Amino acid sequence: MGIPAGASIVSMPDTGKPYPTLLAFFTRRFPKIPQQVWRERIIAGKVLTETGEPVTLDTAYMPNSRMFYFREVREEPTIPFAEEVLFANDHLMVVCKPHFLPVSPGGPYVRETLLSRLREKTGNPFVSPINRIDRATAGLVLISVNKATRGLYQQLFMQGLVRKTYEAVADFREDAGQSEWLVENRIEQGEPWFRMQTCAGTVNARSQIRLIESMGTRARFQLFALTGKKHQLRIHLSGLGFPIVNDRYYPDLLPELDDDFDHPLQLLSREVAFRDPVTGKEMSFASTRDLIL
Repeated sequence: MGIPAGASIVSMPDTGKPYPTLLAFFTRRFPKIPQQVWRERIIAGKVLTETGEPVTLDTAYMPNSRMFYFREVREEPTIPFAEEVLFANDHLMVVCKPHFLPVSPGGPYVRETLLSRLREKTGNPFVSPINRIDRATAGLVLISVNKATRGLYQQLFMQGLVRKTYEAVADFREDAGQSEWLVENRIEQGEPWFRMQTCAGTVNARSQIRLIESMGTRARFQLFALTGKKHQLRIHLSGLGFPIVNDRYYPDLLPELDDDFDHPLQLLSREVAFRDPVTGKEMSFASTRDLIL
């Protein structure tokens, strides 16, 4: 059997014996989903092994392997924008993601994600993101299409060997007094859980920021994420007094509304560059999307 497009993935770590039942594992791993729901999914054949075989309630826990399962939502919003594949070979895809489209399933999004769309288009169940960007952010995402070489590309990010360039349009003050900044601070999870915040402690977030051009009360910035903390660039620009245009999280959390497709967050993952660990070639890609100054 194969693994249909749209399946989500969960890894089963080696926690040591005695191993839990699959039902107990899924219930603990996803505490917001009732155990009865997982029981019904397993019985209905909606939980699969890596080879695409449905598990049963009696299937033994398999440490250091993955399970594929199917998330279910009552109503899923439609994202009316298309991704663009910039490059593809037997190991890697480089894709430019539109604003509003999540990279992976989460919340109300199952099929309307970059991952699900690519799996459906390619028929490849092993399509997997190597890096992620926020749903609100547009731009470049590296996608593994071969699980045998996936770890080589993941190591590039873990070792800081990928040169990432972002672009943003933000509110601006003409009296800013400088055109380059190095921001270094500590970022941790804030309140509510989906926002991040700066706090005292050892630095874990570093960004270089450059002013490219300004026009009245807005400016275009080039940003280099030297670390990869969640919402890092949004927080660092906001902290300088330059909140990104249409940012509903920083500096202040605005009331939750339906997506306003006419006013996307003006943040773009513009360029990525790296030495390909398989071919040894220098690779460089750039998004053709535009931000509005």
